[in-house]
This record gives sequence, structure tokens and C-alpha cells, in this order.
Amino acid sequence: MIDTYRFGKALAGYGYERFTGVPCSFLKYLINFALNHGDYVEAANEGDAVAIAAGAFLGGTKTAVLMQNSGLTNALSPLTSLNYPFRIPLLGFVSLRGQPGIADAPQHELTGQTTEAMLECADAQYAYLSANTEEALFQLAGAEQVISENGVFFFIVRKNTFCQEPLKTAVAPAAVCVKRPEKVEPGAFDSRFSALEIISEYKTPDTALLSCTGKTSRELFTIGDFPNNFYMVGSMGCISSLGLGLGLARPDKKIIAIDGDGALIMRMGSLATNAYYASANLLHIVIDNGAYDSTGGQPSVSENIDFPAIAHACGYPRTAAAHDPETLKQHMASWQKDPVLTLLHVRVKKGAAENLQRPDLPPHEIKNRFMSFMGSAPGKAPAAGARKS
Repeated sequence: MIDTYRFGKALAGYGYERFTGVPCSFLKYLINFALNHGDYVEAANEGDAVAIAAGAFLGGTKTAVLMQNSGLTNALSPLTSLNYPFRIPLLGFVSLRGQPGIADAPQHELTGQTTEAMLECADAQYAYLSANTEEALFQLAGAEQVISENGVFFFIVRKNTFCQEPLKTAVAPAAVCVKRPEKVEPGAFDSRFSALEIISEYKTPDTALLSCTGKTSRELFTIGDFPNNFYMVGSMGCISSLGLGLGLARPDKKIIAIDGDGALIMRMGSLATNAYYASANLLHIVIDNGAYDSTGGQPSVSENIDFPAIAHACGYPRTAAAHDPETLKQHMASWQKDPVLTLLHVRVKKGAAENLQRPDLPPHEIKNRFMSFMGSAPGKAPAAGARKS
């Protein structure tokens, strides 16, 4: 494995003391180095990270980008329409989730097969980063030659490439000290698991429960697996949009979409769309632990965000916060009795339940089972009250 500290210092020697990106478990130790010893900007999504690095370059600062290969789909737009036409160089590190022949979560299968093709689409040169420190440093020197000629170079990083670099306590920027109204409300659940248990209790026979990718879906599955549960894999930030589409198609059902702070930040524009179309049967719950639990616990920027205020400004007819069990129960019962498009912010402590299992059905079978619950399986007529196209 690569000596992460030594490799990070070599990056600094080439002028890379600033990093930006979106976390991935394969890159967590390099990200930890960036947080511990450099300047790391937590981007909302991978495309934004590419643009942040491009802006830094225009200002005379070299910035490396770190991302999961699924994030290349977000990054392709600026890579092809910003870096390429302006000839803005970029050094990137992209993890190889879904490596052919190695078991991984199902959402990584296709991107594992197409990582090289996506990089080629962006006219990027690339190499598989060696797990040998000396070889990796030699590769880094070669990448710098490409960068010096205004090219884009990505290292593809396999699992267990970097050795451990423990994450020190992160220091938030000064702007976080601004007291936002919702922030001063006290309390936080001891765990996301305990909040999910309450949410699951208020799921009625006509309620669909959608959960975002990562530990949220795995914890919900552990609490109880039901046909009206839909466990999102991948598609980070898309859970409320999925809920909007489902809610508009099926006004006869109640839809609960469980989001995460990092996921919502990635696609916060969905709040405006949700509010405009205002599907009354959609309850949008944001479980906020201020971190990316499934990739190593790196902090998100949610500490400085008032999610209910943003949703209200976008036009959500109802927004609220529930940072303790009794308040959460009250809001769940109220929404079930009088459903209206609602954003509910639930603050929880960092961490996940131990020994979590993944759903034991492949995604397409979860889809089929869920559609059967909805009464919308192929060839079946929509349930009474459903909108017809």
C-alpha cells in the first residue's frame, strides 16, 4: 500500500496543497490527509469540484480533485465544456468501484466497466495508480508532465491502495459561526437508526417509504424489510426527485422520501422543483448527521445550512425540525393525518449501526416487488385514483 503521508507530501511538493471533491471509501485516507495537512473544499458534487479546481488554477493555485467513479457522470460536463475548450489542466484521483471480477455494491457495476471510457470521453490521460509508493511517486512525476502541458490526468485508484491516515478533528471555517435560526434548536438523536425506527413505525399500508443510498437504506432494511420499502442504491441526491415523480403519478399513495444531508447538498436544486409541483402526498425527511458515514465519516457542510429555511424559500408549504423522539412522532402523526408537501429536518449524531447487511434482493427485484405493492407492475392497470398518462 502507498504511504499516504509521503505521497501527500509529494503532491504538496508539486504545489498541490489544496484539494476538492466528494468522498469515496477508496480515497478516504488521501482525503483525510488533505483535511489534516492541507486545504480541502467539500464540493456539493463532482462537477462542482472540477469547476472549483479550474477556478483555483485561474487564480494561480493548483488543486487536485478526488471523486468516486460514479461521480464522473457529474464531472463530464465541466471536463468536456470547461477544461477542454479553455485548456485548463487538472489532476484527478478517481476510485475504481465496481472493478470487474471483484464483488461490490450493485450500483457500481456499470461505472466499473466504463471508467476508462468516461475518462477518454473527457480527453483525459489516465493510469492505474500503483500500490507501491516508489512506483506511485514515479507515476506522479509523469502526470505532472501532462499537467504542465495543460492536460487533464486522472489516477484510477483501486481498493486498499492507500495506507491508513486517521482523520483528525476537523476545524470548520469561520463562516460556520454565523448563528442560523434553525441551528440554535437543541438536540440530536443518538443515532440515525433510532430516528429511522420511529419513521418506520408511522408507515401505513398505503405509504411508500423511499430511502437514500448508503447506510440509511441498509439501516432501514435492518429495521424491517417490507414490499413498500424502496432502497436507493447510487443516484446520490435523487431520492426526493424519485419521490416527486412517484407522488405525482400516484396521488392515492403517501410517499416518504428519506434523504441525507450530503445527498441533498449534492442536488439542492431539487427543492425548487419539488416545491413548484408541490405533490401534497410527499414527506421529504432530511436526516442530518453532518458527515458522509459510508465513506469514512468526512464532514459535510451541513453545519452551516438551515434546510427548513431553504425549503421554505423554495416554496415548500410546510417545513419543520424534529431533533428528539417526541417531536418526530408528533410531526409524523400530523403528516399522516393531514398530508401536504413537507420538509422535515432531523438532526442525528454521527455513526452507523454495526454489522449492517445490504438488502438481500438485487435492485431489479426490489423494483418489481415495490411496483407490485404500488399496483403498477407492467401490464397491470393503475390503482383507483392514480393519474393516467
